Amino acid sequence: MIPHATRAPRRTAAAMAAALLLPLCAPGAHAEAPAPLNDYPRQAITLVSPFPPGGGNDGVARLLANELGRITGQSVVVENRSGAGGNMGTAAVARAKPDGYTLVLSQNSVMAVNPAIYKNTGFDALKDFAPVSQITSAPLALVVRNESPYRTLADYLNDAKARPGAVTYATPGNGTLSHLTGVLLARQKDLSLVHVPYRGAGPAVNDLLGGTVDMLITSPPSVESLVTGGKLRVLGVTHESRIGAFEKAPTLAGQGIKDVSIEGWYGVFAPAGTPPERIAYLASAISQAARTPAVLDKIRQDGAEVVASDPATFARKLHEETTYWAGVVKSAKLAVD
Repeated sequence: MIPHATRAPRRTAAAMAAALLLPLCAPGAHAEAPAPLNDYPRQAITLVSPFPPGGGNDGVARLLANELGRITGQSVVVENRSGAGGNMGTAAVARAKPDGYTLVLSQNSVMAVNPAIYKNTGFDALKDFAPVSQITSAPLALVVRNESPYRTLADYLNDAKARPGAVTYATPGNGTLSHLTGVLLARQKDLSLVHVPYRGAGPAVNDLLGGTVDMLITSPPSVESLVTGGKLRVLGVTHESRIGAFEKAPTLAGQGIKDVSIEGWYGVFAPAGTPPERIAYLASAISQAARTPAVLDKIRQDGAEVVASDPATFARKLHEETTYWAGVVKSAKLAVD
């Protein structure tokens, strides 16, 4: 039996929260501007997205960067550094100067899963980074072209049963949560599905639309506009928390797929050793940015919830998920060179 991929985090002690971050307000409420620091920020901030343009990671990074630039008074530049399932760009930030001017907006498939599935990621998520804030929480979406003969997830699974080794599913890369979702789905239904990994969601979406692959498993923001535009159809989502364009999407659990309740998230990390006062400043600025109407409305429309957690809570979540996914990867005997 596969337990839920995530657990509700324990609350941070009041004293620790006060030391790390200005109090967070409820989503949609007014957020106080971060307390200014004498020496930070004084120059542009680089926010690395370790995937190509066009995917969900890139979209959230650019949405957040626009508001952070206004709040901090400095340019926040998104830099796409893709490769190796998100490892290349993430590892580059791990080696960056820990001064708060180079950050990465990454996700749990990179930070919590890749260390278990890759022989060498180039970073240790628990040692090389200072978690700043979890930005979003969302299920994963299983989508097909609107012209696809698969009207339901059962149609897809039945075809895969009838044609072992012939039915495909695309993902943003090896070792991603999307990949593991496909592995768990195939294992539960005793299917031989063909995994087709891409270097990010953008290229995978293009091939799905072109009919190269049968289904795509990815984050809701990566496909929201195509779902609302009628070009893609949702066969299922991996978690009961559904909003925005995915509010009425069928869950896997509701279609007989048990114990594959998976939450995907995006979050901001700084290199380990970044001064705590700068981490606190960034967390506060992110909290304010994530709760502006422009960001809040877009993230919800994309099918995700705004979290904007404090650094200590985010650090605990990363540790818990790293332990959980290491067990899943080991039991599935997955590895990527």
